[in-house]
Amino acid sequence: MNTVQPIRDLGKLLEIKRRLKRKNPRDYLLFTLGINTALRVSDLLSLKVKDVTNPDGSVKTFLTLREKKTGKDRRIKLNESSKEAIEFYISSVNPEPSSWLFVSPRTGKPLTRVHAWRLINEWAREVGITDRIGTHTLRKTWGYQARKTGVPLELIQAKLGHSSPAVTKRYIGITADEIEDVEDSVNL
Repeated sequence: MNTVQPIRDLGKLLEIKRRLKRKNPRDYLLFTLGINTALRVSDLLSLKVKDVTNPDGSVKTFLTLREKKTGKDRRIKLNESSKEAIEFYISSVNPEPSSWLFVSPRTGKPLTRVHAWRLINEWAREVGITDRIGTHTLRKTWGYQARKTGVPLELIQAKLGHSSPAVTKRYIGITADEIEDVEDSVNL
């Protein structure tokens, strides 16, 4: 199995968001929720509108779900970027509460993992990302960007549900260049 990479370049990540917001509210929401919740794509694709909205149509503060892979119940706080993307989607599409959040217009069913993989690859290539990209890229991007902003590895490990710090380090793709940068910056 080939390992996919996170999106490391924050500028390219923001460019993908800008492009998707102009082009497709559903895709903008998929990308934004993926990079902000660190959910696996199988969990993202199983969401319904009512999972992220209250009965009055407002956006929920927390998303609760049972993870498909682990069977664990998760409670995830929706940050401002996630809430904004949900509000944008709801106001653009006006879906029924019982509808799938990421519906295929062709089938009326949720997007498949393969379709999501194609979309994510397309978005990355459009902004010049040449790394190996996949559906797990969104989840890994959250971990990588969290580490870059100074979030302790232990918190990232807990958020991602990893069993050890070593798994998290490998998962978020610490590179030799980053290690060299740290070596250059610590001059005692």
